[in-house]
Amino acid sequence: MAKKEAKELTPEEKLAQIIVPENEYEYQIPNNWRWIILGNLVSIKRGASPRPIKAFLTTDDENGVNWIKIGDSDSGKYITSIKEKITESGAKKSVFVAKGTLLLSNSMSFGRPYILAVDGCIHDGWLAITPGKVFDKEYLYYALLASEWYFERVAVGTAVRNLNSDRVAATPIPLPPLSEQQRIVDRIESLFAKLDEAKEAAQIVVDGFEDRKAAILHKAFTGELTAEWRKKNGTSIEEWETKKLLEVGTLQTGLMKGKKFKSETVLMPYLRVANVQDGYLDLSEIKEIEVEIEQVPRYMLRDEDVLFTEGGDYDKLGRGTVWHEEIPNCLHQNHIFVVRTDKDRLLPEFLSLETGSKYGKRYFISCSKQTTNLASINSTQLKNFPVLLPSIEEQKEIVGIIRDLVDKEENSKEAAETVLDQIDIMKKSILARAFRGELGTNDTNDEPAMELLKRILNESNS
Repeated sequence: MAKKEAKELTPEEKLAQIIVPENEYEYQIPNNWRWIILGNLVSIKRGASPRPIKAFLTTDDENGVNWIKIGDSDSGKYITSIKEKITESGAKKSVFVAKGTLLLSNSMSFGRPYILAVDGCIHDGWLAITPGKVFDKEYLYYALLASEWYFERVAVGTAVRNLNSDRVAATPIPLPPLSEQQRIVDRIESLFAKLDEAKEAAQIVVDGFEDRKAAILHKAFTGELTAEWRKKNGTSIEEWETKKLLEVGTLQTGLMKGKKFKSETVLMPYLRVANVQDGYLDLSEIKEIEVEIEQVPRYMLRDEDVLFTEGGDYDKLGRGTVWHEEIPNCLHQNHIFVVRTDKDRLLPEFLSLETGSKYGKRYFISCSKQTTNLASINSTQLKNFPVLLPSIEEQKEIVGIIRDLVDKEENSKEAAETVLDQIDIMKKSILARAFRGELGTNDTNDEPAMELLKRILNESNS
């Protein structure tokens, strides 16, 4: 028996499949817009990955075809550069898409749209979307970007969330008139451009914090910060002394893990290298260590101890800070050195700031044992650190000025970080308003979306 041919739908029947009934609207939109089901008005095609992919990768730039993966995307609108290429035989097993194609990630950073600025073959983590005549491509890009709420709702999986073409095809999208779509894109991009300018300025403030802090410390320990203070107090920088650290303080080494015990022990909190950062403490995780009771005083931290790390990242060598008994009865491991200064000659905070300056870091780098990206110092090198030593009065002045200046820089950095957080929220707000018709761009004289749909359907039927 011959298979019965599927009945060709009339334009009215097709329209009924496209339109979302008003009682099912996700939210209200202008009267000349319509909610539609995406898959009825676009073509959706999933990428394909030839297996095993390593067999098809090539370094032949002339004959290789761009291999477009999820990892080639970032937080921007376009995919502009590709890290890998595949052979022509690999391309035949994949899906080739042209420059300008709209892509949607269906795994990992799922539901994120991009526009291709290059052509090539797409990984199976991509869905290629070809808009029909009712969509401006740029409008559809932003509409998909604003559909995060829907993709979150329909994605499956726990460890790795993902979409498929059927779920994307079922996405409800607000459809304005074509002219309104173009105005919405222009308005979104105008507002986004202003936010991106603010974001760039804020990012410069955040990224430049460490450099500005380093400049403050450099001025402090070359005498520039307190030049006016010395003039008022009748002293000069020539009165600064240089003393080895062992002459103005004592050094305490830390507790080694894994020692054998000869007497009764107790569990005590202790500081590890991970807890001691450059100028501050990270006490989010404090571990305990077993130690003989009579050894506890030997390894105990005291208020205003200056902490130094034995080794670590090359650029953070000798990093340290001042301990203020943040955790009672706390010990320290052997990879952390403790310096107790003679406070009549050397302020603990002054020492910590000095060793964190370019002057201090230059010394530690010059005498350290270095490997790839790592370096270490020993107790002898720390004891021999040449301390620049102004009077106690000038040390207090230097510490006070540094505190004030660094506090201002930290406040600026925090304000900039807040701006960065708010910009992402503001962009989402702009998108939400755009697809509710709330950007002030809607013109009731435009051809309504319903008439646009009817016209396009009639044209395709003729």
